[in-house]
Amino acid sequence: MPPIDEITAFTSAHPVGTVVICVSSLAVLTLLFFVLRTAIRAVTRLLRRYAAGRPAEDILTIIAASIATGVSAQGMWRFSGDVLGFDGPLRLLLFAFIEVAVITSAVRARRNMRENYSAGIDGIAVWALTGLSAVLSSLDARSLAEALFRLAAPLVAAWLWERGMAIERHRITGRARINWRLTPERVLVRVGLAEASDRTASEVDAHRRLTRVALAAKRARALREAGASDRRMRGALARLDKEMDRAVEYTGLAVDTERQEALLSQIGALYNTAALIDLDPPVPWAPEPQEPPARPALLAGLAAGEVDDEDEIRRANAPQIVGTAQRAAAIRAAREYWDEQIEHKYVPRAADIALEIGIPLDTAREYRSLWKLEAKAYALIEAAYNEHGILDTGTFPAIEVNEPVLSVSGTPVNGTSMNGSALDGGPTGR
Repeated sequence: MPPIDEITAFTSAHPVGTVVICVSSLAVLTLLFFVLRTAIRAVTRLLRRYAAGRPAEDILTIIAASIATGVSAQGMWRFSGDVLGFDGPLRLLLFAFIEVAVITSAVRARRNMRENYSAGIDGIAVWALTGLSAVLSSLDARSLAEALFRLAAPLVAAWLWERGMAIERHRITGRARINWRLTPERVLVRVGLAEASDRTASEVDAHRRLTRVALAAKRARALREAGASDRRMRGALARLDKEMDRAVEYTGLAVDTERQEALLSQIGALYNTAALIDLDPPVPWAPEPQEPPARPALLAGLAAGEVDDEDEIRRANAPQIVGTAQRAAAIRAAREYWDEQIEHKYVPRAADIALEIGIPLDTAREYRSLWKLEAKAYALIEAAYNEHGILDTGTFPAIEVNEPVLSVSGTPVNGTSMNGSALDGGPTGR
């Protein structure tokens, strides 16, 4: 008899019992619905609380690792029944002990990472127990494909855990664990298929074309200095002309001032390569030069006109600068002082430089004799001479004052400028 006929016959024979069974079933289903809804809401609330503030990759890592752990546990379930002979409650209690140990070691390793910035021995235990679970699960496989699958599942779970730990390690310590020397990016840069910097393709192409022009110019110059034959010189000049034409056409060299300066810089560096062997760079670990102490008596004497400033400065700064580092530091300081005064329309005297920097007067004269020939300083000196007839004076223009001003020798004179420059055309600074 079909089941529907049996149900109909039972309902006709026992109507009261049928009603009781229906009401009881409806009550059980209703109760089960409310229990399931409550459980789902509780689980959803817990998941939201756990996922709050976590990035999406961490949540996906946990989900994927849980699936892989489930696959591994299913393999251990079959292993415990088929190989170990466990059955019933004993099998239910003991089949997943390795997976439980893996999860425990992973939790401990994460706590070690937060407290000690290292997973420690628990991190090693995660990999060891995962490998053990993978091997045991694959031993009960019925085919090679199943064995490979059961080997891969626990290792995938361990790898996802390791990546999550690496992200957290970087977040806590601010540094990565290791920097590989051989990466796809480095290989592509090495073979010339990628750019190491953030330059665009047009910038890279322009730089290469300018470099070709500079190298062609260097080769042509080297051949000319070596007395090469006319045939080789014609070839070098033709190559230089060809590279220059391409640079003008594709880089805008004729109108782009920045690229013109870049080309000149490359040519200047290539032409003066031999000068590198004559450089005398400062020693980076040499002690800093000691600045001489100020002499109030000297300054007071200069103000009162009682001493000859250049003679006194020569005596005060008698010790010569020794050592490459000290000399380099003195040159930099003197140059900074010179540029600052030139910007203020003032050409310092050698005595001013020596007194300000604390170097010998003869050294200051040597520096000044070179720097006063530069464009800005020479223009100031020439303007003073053309307008006031002053030879190599200090501040321009000269301003006449009625009160006496010290001359270079330290004696008061009449008819001087505000800066101590003679108005009769005689030189005052050296």
